[in-house]
Amino acid sequence: MTDIEIDGSFGEGGGQILRTALSLSLVTGKSFRIYNLRARREKAGLRPQHLAAVKAALKISGSSAEGDAIGSRELIFQPAPARAGSYRIDIGTAGSTTLVFQTLLPALIGLERESILEITGGTHNPKSPCFDFIQASFLPLLRRLGIEVEAKLLRYGFYPRGGGEVRFRIQPWHKGVPLTLSEPGRWQNPKAEILLAGLEAHIAERERAELTARMGLSAEEVEIKFLPSDQGPGNTILVSLFSEDRREIFSGYGEKGKRAERVAAEVAREAKNFSRSPAQLDPHLADQILIYLALAAGGEFTASELSSHFHTNLKIISEFLKLKAETISREADLSLVKLKSA
Repeated sequence: MTDIEIDGSFGEGGGQILRTALSLSLVTGKSFRIYNLRARREKAGLRPQHLAAVKAALKISGSSAEGDAIGSRELIFQPAPARAGSYRIDIGTAGSTTLVFQTLLPALIGLERESILEITGGTHNPKSPCFDFIQASFLPLLRRLGIEVEAKLLRYGFYPRGGGEVRFRIQPWHKGVPLTLSEPGRWQNPKAEILLAGLEAHIAERERAELTARMGLSAEEVEIKFLPSDQGPGNTILVSLFSEDRREIFSGYGEKGKRAERVAAEVAREAKNFSRSPAQLDPHLADQILIYLALAAGGEFTASELSSHFHTNLKIISEFLKLKAETISREADLSLVKLKSA
C-alpha cells in the first residue's frame, strides 16, 4: 500500500510530476504510486532522464522503488530519510543535470550537514533550465528564503552529446522570512551571451546581428563565448534582464535545420514580452519556486504567466502538503499568487 496515488497523465503530464513527487516523498516520508507515467508524451513511460532522477533519489537515501526501468508506466516509491554526504551522479546521457539537482534539493536542505552533488550529463538542454538560469536566477531567489547553495559549472554539456559536469554545495536550511515579491518589477539593461562550441563562427555572428536588431543592443552588449570544440557541438543564446538585485535569464538553443536568426528571434521575443510585464517572476521561476514556498509555510509573488506546469506542480505539491493557494489575475500579463499552509 502507498500513501498517495497519482495519475501521471494529469495536467501537463510530463516528468515534472515524477520529480516533484520524488522530492516531497523524501521530505515528508509519504510513499506514492504513479500510474499512466508520461501517458501523453510521444514516448510514454520512463525515459533515461526521468529514470536518472529516480536513481539519484535512491542514491541519497535508503528508499526503494518498483517499476524503475526504461519504458515503465508505473512507479512505486517507498521513501527513507535522505542522508547528507558527497554524491557523484552520472546521468549517462545528455539528460538535464539541473533537473536532477532540483529533484534532490528539497530533501538535502532539510538535513543537519552540508551535501555536495557532482552531476554529469547535459548542462544546456532545450525544455529544461540551463545551468546559467539555475546559478543566476533560481538560486538567488532561493537565497531570499534562506536557502544557500553554491553552484559551479565544471564543463559544458550540450544536447544531444552531453558530457557536462556541475557541482552544487548545499547548506542546511535555517528558514527565514516568507518570500514577498508582489511589488512591480522593472526589468531593464538587457544583455546577451552566445555560447558556441564545435560550430562555425558565422552562426554566432548571425545570432548577434539578429539580437542587436530586435533588442536595440550594441554589438558590445552581445558577448560571444567560443568554447573548446570537444565540449560541443552546441549553441545557446542567453538573454539577461536586470531589476535591482535580481536577474532573469531567457535561453534559446541552436539545433540542426533551424536557422540562427530564428533561434535569436525567439529568445529575443520571449525576453521582450517579459520586460513589458510588471511581474517579478517569469513562468519558469513561478513554477519552480512553489515547492520551497510550500516548505517555508507560504509567500507571495507576481508572475507574467501561470503555465500548465505551474498548475500541475501545485496540484502534486498539495497531495503531499496541506496548502491554501490563491491566484488573482490583475492583467493579461500579471497574476498574483499567494500561498500558505492550510
